Amino acid sequence: MRAAQYQAFGGPIRIADVEAPNPGPGEVVVAVKATGVCRSDWHGWHGHDPDITSLPHVPGHEFAGVVASVGDGVESATIGDRVAVPFVLGCGSCGLCAAGDPQVCPHQRQPGFTHWGSFAEYVLVPYADNNLVLLPEEIDMEAAASLGCRFTTAYRAVVQQGRVAPDEWVAIFGCGGVGLSAVMCAKSMGARVIGVDTSTAALEHAAALGADRIVPMSADIQLALMESTEGGPHLGVDAIGHPEVIAASIGSLRPRGRHVQVGLLVGDRSPTPVGLDQVISKELEILGSHGASRDVLAGLFESIRSGELEPTRLITKRIGLDDIPQALTRFDDHAPGMVIAHL
Repeated sequence: MRAAQYQAFGGPIRIADVEAPNPGPGEVVVAVKATGVCRSDWHGWHGHDPDITSLPHVPGHEFAGVVASVGDGVESATIGDRVAVPFVLGCGSCGLCAAGDPQVCPHQRQPGFTHWGSFAEYVLVPYADNNLVLLPEEIDMEAAASLGCRFTTAYRAVVQQGRVAPDEWVAIFGCGGVGLSAVMCAKSMGARVIGVDTSTAALEHAAALGADRIVPMSADIQLALMESTEGGPHLGVDAIGHPEVIAASIGSLRPRGRHVQVGLLVGDRSPTPVGLDQVISKELEILGSHGASRDVLAGLFESIRSGELEPTRLITKRIGLDDIPQALTRFDDHAPGMVIAHL
């Protein structure tokens, strides 16, 4: 099969002919039809993800496609089924999976990280019976791939972890793929949204997707947010991953507010002092959010069918497999939104 592959972290990414995967017990192989190009793939290419332990490597983790082959014991899929999966694949048998939290399963697998991913004609899906989601007829491959990581991650962060409520103020820090998805999710729940970013283009995109206010990131961002929301946001979401953003989000929250951390902190961003005095005095909550379960993915399909959400509005560029190397290596040059590759 053809795949986008790199031999070294930070090295060239090339289209290569490699061996296609074969499914073992409980696994399926999916013929990829559409896949997102995500910043997490960029981090992996730079060696920031500890789950990538061997090279060469094929990235890619947001995908939809058609079941091409089925391993022994799989009951939920047959060849030809149109499917998508969450990017965190829970084992389905541990206590956390049984409790409905496969996104933090200690035995989880992640295409594009723990094993080769979807920047290829075929991708292996472990724990298939616990993770495959059949696509409704009304959902095309592009829409399904656009949900794969960024949108499901944003939904869980805002709705499930952040517990957003109608009329609450939500500050979204970082208006890239996850942040813009968070804007749409918060608005769908009736919240009032403020988009925060350093990029004018990103802020304009947030406004186009429904953000009630947009605020450039600056040294006085905490005061600006507190004034514009008459006391501070109820919920802050860091979709970037930066100590200054975390400080701004937590510092601007009103009493009993919630901060949800989605953006990864890597390299020199990892030391993150948090003003625990404010956490104590205002009884704030600091929450993490990591992916989402297949139930979230299936629920979002229903939201698309009903017209409540339109994730394809986030797509700003469509490419082919041969274009993935340039798209990934020049990730910071992209306009705000999502890049989707069609195979």
